[in-house]
Amino acid sequence: MNNLPLFDELQPCSLPEIEDFAYGKQSSFSRSNEVQPPSDWEKVIEGIRKMRSSEDAPVDSMGCEKAGVSLPPKERRFAVLISSLLSSQTKDQVTHGKAIQRLLQNDLLSAEALDKADEGAIKELIHPVGFYSRKASNMRKVAKICLDRYNGDIPSTLEELLELPGIGPKMAHLVMNVGWNNVQGICVDTHVHRICNRLGWVSRPGTKQRTSTPEQTRESLQLWLPKEEWVPINPLLVGFGQTVCTPLRPLCGICAVSGFCPSAFKEAPSPSSTPKKK
Repeated sequence: MNNLPLFDELQPCSLPEIEDFAYGKQSSFSRSNEVQPPSDWEKVIEGIRKMRSSEDAPVDSMGCEKAGVSLPPKERRFAVLISSLLSSQTKDQVTHGKAIQRLLQNDLLSAEALDKADEGAIKELIHPVGFYSRKASNMRKVAKICLDRYNGDIPSTLEELLELPGIGPKMAHLVMNVGWNNVQGICVDTHVHRICNRLGWVSRPGTKQRTSTPEQTRESLQLWLPKEEWVPINPLLVGFGQTVCTPLRPLCGICAVSGFCPSAFKEAPSPSSTPKKK
């Protein structure tokens, strides 16, 4: 087995697909002045690590980095790339537990096999991942590019990965980390984006306003988070977001770091949890 850093899943929501968030080569986040880390951030991470010690979140067994773990390095890299592509707007249980397993069982987790496969058959195998029709088309395009330009392997640079259809910043950083052991940035998905804003760890340049996209969150977070935390922060916060700091009605009452969180107990309950008047 190729011992590479492990990593990611995304909850369905009304936001655009992650790959639709533009990758800003010209960052608006200035590095000219040293950015002070948020107070008590180390205590928060340690507290979340303790809550996550049981590793009972979907990401721990079904994250994108789990794709093709028994395959040789080249094939595994391609499997992680395809898993990342499928993960947008889709839960880990569907991406890994269903789509990736079906592709693996049908020998369709290689560039050669996907290039020859019928697109309709691919759609059936990856359904019900979000936007499965578009993703099936992108999978065949990615396979063709990998065959023509990289001898069936995947690109080894962030810039080349971002040129692939359906691959955005979150996916590209994950693939670089897992596939090439090359850490160039933090993998920020909707969980990391949401939790960092709830904790007050990130903000738009020159303001105290929340970041509006995962890419803004990545840039803001990288200004102060030590690089040794760039890889583990993703699975740590993703699992935390899947089990405790959930998108709707976060479980602040059982959260060990709620005392450090400016958003704790402040989010309104969903309409379905509000008692109806008689």
